[in-house]
Amino acid sequence: MEITQQCVVALTWTLKDTLGEELDVLDEPVEFLVGGDDLLPRIEEALQGHGPGATLALHLEPEDAFGDFNDQLLFLEPRTLFPAEIEEGMTFEGSALPVECNPAAPRAGLLYTVAEIYPEHIVLDGNHPLAGIALRLQLRVHGVREATEEEIGRGSAGTGFFRVHAQAPGNDLLH
Repeated sequence: MEITQQCVVALTWTLKDTLGEELDVLDEPVEFLVGGDDLLPRIEEALQGHGPGATLALHLEPEDAFGDFNDQLLFLEPRTLFPAEIEEGMTFEGSALPVECNPAAPRAGLLYTVAEIYPEHIVLDGNHPLAGIALRLQLRVHGVREATEEEIGRGSAGTGFFRVHAQAPGNDLLH
């Protein structure tokens, strides 16, 4: 079966920046819905027409991946608004930010990473961790199947690896 819209693909990959630094590795095949919210549009385009066993090498500019870095999404907030055990790299959902935080900080749909900690302030960064970075992606297709009605209805095969979720400190991978 060839990859088309509304099918599920099982992929492995290695994601690097343009300097060759490894950013993410997916060793075991994971299923993604093509035509849903699981993959970036540029990846879906490249997969079209391929089948199991195919390997692809993609170069993604920031506009095809996670966008350009936006310095308007950096916010300096009072250190006292956050827990004492806060660490650089921790993430907070925008909707969970203390109400006393800067009202200009978008609350819906963003995750904020603690970028820096100072004695009196912290810096919150609402950019995707890979914003502004050109990426190189080596993909391998391990399987293709028809999507179920449930997967199509929710727009996902259950894995949105290209979405960043709140995570524990030290876990710097996408998934």
